[in-house]
Amino acid sequence: MKSRKTQVSRATRETDITLTLDLDQAAPRTIRTGAPFFDHLLLSMAFHGRLSLSLEAKGDLEVDAHHLVEDTGIALGKAFAAVLDSAGTVARFGHAVIPMDEALAEVAIDVCGRSTLGWRAAFPQPLVGTFDVSLLREFFGAFAAEARVSLHVETRGGENSHHAAEAIFKAFGKALRQAYEPGGGEMSSKGRIG
Repeated sequence: MKSRKTQVSRATRETDITLTLDLDQAAPRTIRTGAPFFDHLLLSMAFHGRLSLSLEAKGDLEVDAHHLVEDTGIALGKAFAAVLDSAGTVARFGHAVIPMDEALAEVAIDVCGRSTLGWRAAFPQPLVGTFDVSLLREFFGAFAAEARVSLHVETRGGENSHHAAEAIFKAFGKALRQAYEPGGGEMSSKGRIG
């Protein structure tokens, strides 16, 4: 089986990100972005997706977390695109519905070679601590664009933004795990994806 480990570095005037992703290992997981709630979400994603993820990210947090969150989505998307390019085929589809207390989140992924984000997530409170949860749409949009996937994210109820966001990231991890399992043949009846 081909290795499903990849490294991505991204440096701009606004952010500096180094990421190592290994789908053949479930650990270790080290995530440091300088935005504690975002770290918490990414760790939940990696844990429930059984992904080995090392992420060191610095950004212009004195402005706000926008560039950091979006560029992390770009870097993670590039890592998953590299896994597909290396592996050749993957299972393609992933889906998970995850509850967290009163919140329920659904994530579906199609590794189809076309970038789409279907976003139907709602957060009752705009902030979790100091983290602006509206930035999560930017993360997932950047991920979908760079990974070349169709990604759908939806919340069904939820009275607490922390619970809703965490349920999304847990579902995202599980859906990623399913979608990027090694494939056993052609991924499309057309003969190619994209």
